[in-house]
Order: sequence, then C-alpha cells, then structure tokens
Amino acid sequence: MRLDGVTVRYPNGTVGLKDVSLDIAPGEMIAVVGLSGSGKSTLIRTINGLVPVTSGTLEVGGRRVSGASGRELRRLRGDIGMVFQSFNLASRASVLQNVLVGRLAHTPLWRTLLGLYPEADKHLAYEALDRVGILPKVYARASELSGGQQQRVAIARALAQQPRVVLADEPVASLDPPTAHGVMGDLRRINRELGITVLVNLHLLDLAREYGTRMIGMRAGEVVYDGPAASATDADFEEIYGRSIGPADRLRT
Repeated sequence: MRLDGVTVRYPNGTVGLKDVSLDIAPGEMIAVVGLSGSGKSTLIRTINGLVPVTSGTLEVGGRRVSGASGRELRRLRGDIGMVFQSFNLASRASVLQNVLVGRLAHTPLWRTLLGLYPEADKHLAYEALDRVGILPKVYARASELSGGQQQRVAIARALAQQPRVVLADEPVASLDPPTAHGVMGDLRRINRELGITVLVNLHLLDLAREYGTRMIGMRAGEVVYDGPAASATDADFEEIYGRSIGPADRLRT
C-alpha cells in the first residue's frame, strides 16, 4: 500500500486525513494508534475505498484507489478483508452463512441469492473457522455466540475472501482482556502464517507494543509517529495522544 500526500476532507469541512504519506510493505503487521477523532478509522476506510480521497494518491497492490470507478473498487475490495468493532454479523444466520458472505465478490449473484454456494467456497469457510478455533460452532446462530466468538467469526469471514490485506477497526474494544489477547493472537497468526498484511486500529498501548511489528501514531489526521512498535515508549504515546498516559490507555488486568 502506498499513500502519497493523501488528504480527506468530509463534506462538513472536517479534515479526516491531512497530507498522509505511507509505504506499507506486503506482510507487515501494523498497529495504528491514536485517540478518537485522530484519523485512525478514516485511514482504514480510505484504504478500502469507503471514504474518497480529496487530494493525493492511494494505491493498494499496485491498483489506484483514489479516483477508481465502482467496478474497480469492487474488485479491489475483494482483496481487502474488513473486521469491525461491532462484528457486523447477521444475528439470525448461522456461523457458516455469515462466513460465506466473504465469498460474495467471487460468487455469481444468482448463487448467493439462492444460498447455493459451491462446495469449494464452503471448504474455504470451514478452513477459516478452523484457523480461528471456532469450527465446532459452524451451524450455531451468530446471536448465540459470545462477543469474542462473534469477532472470530468476523475474522473468518474476512479470511474466506482470501484477501491480501486485512483491516481491523478497534476489533477488541468491547472485549474482556483474555478474549482481546485471543483475538489479537488470531490476527498475528494470520499475518505470520499466511503472510497477509494486517492493519489494526488500537487505543491500548500495551496491545500495540505486543502485537504490532510497526506502529503508526495519528493525531488530528496527521502521522506523528512511525516506527517499531516494541520500542515505543510512554513518552511516544504521550506525544501521539497529546496528554499524559493513564490506566485507561492500557488493557485492564
């Protein structure tokens, strides 16, 4: 991924990103940190083409995102898996049906409307669920699962796309500490074992240090830190956040 002078200005005049330039190599595991309103979510949504670039250029996998047409954006999004804080699952559908949503970009419309997914797609869904340790729940309703289990289903759905990139927007914000570590461990394992580039938005400094190999700090839409995550100091986080570090900035034990 390459961002060159990317600025995002919303219709109300709010600047979400300001002259952001980044080079992200294949297979990186990046923690993006910053307070609410710092531009973390805008960054992820811009990479996925959900938020248009106002100025500058953005490429993902050698394909231009800024200025791309609807068909080009759909093709691009097929290579990018998304994981959200709120899981975004169909609560009445089964775990398998939710994961198969990840195959929509690769399946004819008539098959998806009738629920007639090819066996190859189902096999990919089973593999994805097994990778995040939730295959035994394959036929359970999503509404019957705990928050951590639902987030693992969301990760499996992203994996079923066979993506080159996974973007995770605050995926552990609503989870208890052990479950948060479990979900972050799943993302790290996906990165290491499959070589998928992972960008994960976090606000907890200890998780960023432990699971990211690179950390990008954002403040007021600008990149104010870009370096190794493990060696980031509390002073670095204070510079990113613009205030002192408190207990709420670490995962509670």
